[in-house]
Amino acid sequence: MRPALIVSLLPFLAPSIARAQDAPAPVPPVTAPAAQTGDAGAGTDIVVTGQRLDAARAHIQPSLGATSYEMTSATIQALPGGENQQFNQILLQLPGVVQDGFGQFHVRDDHNGLQYRINGTILPEGLAVFGQTLSPRLVDKLELLTGALPAQYGLRSAGIIDITTKSGLFQNGGTVSLYGGSHDTIEPSFTYGGSTGRTNYFVSGDYRHDALGIESVDGRSNPVHDDTDQYQGFAYVDHILNDNNRISFVGGYSNQWFQIPNPVGAQPDGTWSVGGRTAFPSEALDERQLERTGFGQLSILHDAEPLTVQASVFGRYSSLRYRPDVLGELLFNGQAQAALKQDFTLGAQTDAVYHLGSAHTLRGGLLASRDRSTSATQTNVFPVDDDGAQAGEPIVIADRAAKTAVTLSGYLQDEWAFARTLTLNYGARYDHYAGYRTENQLSPRANLVWQPDARFTGHIGYARYFVPPPFENVAVTSVASLAGTSAYPAVTTDTTPFAERQHYFDAGFQIKPDAHLTWGIDAYYRISKNLIDEGQFGAPIILTPFNYAQGRIGGIEANASYARGPWSVYANFAAAKAKGRDIVSSQFSFGADDLAYIADHYIYLDHDQSYTGSGGLSYAMRTGALAGTKLGGSLLYGSGLRTDGAVPNGAKLSPYAQVNLTASHHFAAPNVDVRFDVINVADHKYEIRDGGGVGVGAPQYGPRRGVFFGVSKAFG
Repeated sequence: MRPALIVSLLPFLAPSIARAQDAPAPVPPVTAPAAQTGDAGAGTDIVVTGQRLDAARAHIQPSLGATSYEMTSATIQALPGGENQQFNQILLQLPGVVQDGFGQFHVRDDHNGLQYRINGTILPEGLAVFGQTLSPRLVDKLELLTGALPAQYGLRSAGIIDITTKSGLFQNGGTVSLYGGSHDTIEPSFTYGGSTGRTNYFVSGDYRHDALGIESVDGRSNPVHDDTDQYQGFAYVDHILNDNNRISFVGGYSNQWFQIPNPVGAQPDGTWSVGGRTAFPSEALDERQLERTGFGQLSILHDAEPLTVQASVFGRYSSLRYRPDVLGELLFNGQAQAALKQDFTLGAQTDAVYHLGSAHTLRGGLLASRDRSTSATQTNVFPVDDDGAQAGEPIVIADRAAKTAVTLSGYLQDEWAFARTLTLNYGARYDHYAGYRTENQLSPRANLVWQPDARFTGHIGYARYFVPPPFENVAVTSVASLAGTSAYPAVTTDTTPFAERQHYFDAGFQIKPDAHLTWGIDAYYRISKNLIDEGQFGAPIILTPFNYAQGRIGGIEANASYARGPWSVYANFAAAKAKGRDIVSSQFSFGADDLAYIADHYIYLDHDQSYTGSGGLSYAMRTGALAGTKLGGSLLYGSGLRTDGAVPNGAKLSPYAQVNLTASHHFAAPNVDVRFDVINVADHKYEIRDGGGVGVGAPQYGPRRGVFFGVSKAFG
């Protein structure tokens, strides 16, 4: 067997079960009863072929030497909130994932750096800030790959979120459900999947309304002006052409509208006036943001040992529109900007695996994409005199811009089993990026995995990374056009962001001393040139990338799990430190004093959190009157993100812990499931952000206690 360090969260959440990677041999057929397909004729053959092609597709993507944390649909259902929660909340239960405001999260102290893949094909980046484009309902299995990644993975390297979608291959039928409770939450949804002949399909849809769309800015349980309405839809279809070929389509759409929450009791400081008016109550502000995303992927898979190939074309459109409260923002901030950003990406991707004898597995692939971004802003500003004082009534400055980026990538790697217990995965990738800058890099990768027996797996690896700035978020507003107005920045330097270049080192092990207990430790260190960070500058909630000339990030993760009988328990803990020095792009977003200090000093990154933890347990009653009942809970712990102190990002916020509980029961006769969830049981009021720190916008608080109830009916 070829060893691999893969950590699984099964059967409930067990983020430390080591699993050996399949040897480079033909994927064996899997038998299944014909009744699973809904086709009485050739049902068994179709299921066997479908399962084999699924396994072949998964085999194209190596994880050898990387650290992989896995969750399944059953895992997600066992969490408080289940499939009704937002996608980011699920990922917070994985080791080393840090909670942030605006629904963001950070993997291993990287600000963004995440790449989403659906069934092995890259999902291009979009413009969503608050919205979660993907619904947990489409997930059959997801993996978070991190560490020293094989050469197949590039462009975004902090973490690869690889989603295997539900397909309908194993069932005909679906569910309808209704979920709701605190914060005016109401969430109806449906799923349906099945097979007919050689075609499998799965669709899902949901609508969500609640009054806690974005984190509260003042810690209130029901913030002022914080409603959201969200629609999501997803479809998967595949058709088995013959025993060796399958074509598939994946598509989704989301439309998500948010009110921007208001602080209460604040008034402008009187610096600005409109028609003689200087007062405006903060609770009356009416700022809104609309985020739309649509994506589609068309793939063909060919599997004929010793060669397996998947070729895909993909596209994604996303838009973000910010509507300001013009009068209120002028009086509070001296400017009010309406913004519309749109991004459209088309691309093609090919990945292949070839088994070259018993010792070598070759993998290679190509990626090409074209990204077109447009931006239109209308900025209401005051004319000012040489001293910066108001010199007249507001005027409007319009600005439009468009830009195209092209990315070309290729990789080749060899998985070499040169000894019975040792496997070396080595290779390189080349990335060429032409956007606001033209840059490229050849990036070598190497991972050595040692598995002396079934109980122990250890690895050590190195990766060279090339990470372009998020093209769709690069600021395009002309600073010069704002001269002589209240929006003209104190610092006017505006260097275009650079691609980040990293040296990444990773080592770790997993131990499974018996059938029930698994534990492991993984450590990493990263040296970055032009480290990419992002910040919110101004009222529109659009994150803008910038670079630190040098960056240093390091940490260690520990995880353990125990599963026996009806019990499943897991715990994760991570320690990390992330620092950067000398801001060398997008300088106009910062104050002169901060730039001067950071030019000569390493400072903590604003999203650095020294200690992060998560944990949970589940108990399933299997006998007696309460058979079918499940009880569980989860925990989030954070030592606090950074805020300003004596120096930029020199202090941290207070530690917090959030405990969530869940109970569910399955009624067999009507085939109905009911669930009861309590989020933040202790109603602990804690700050995620306090509004201080480099590139930090408004304050954000964690959710207050919420009580929710759901009922789901299965049909088929």
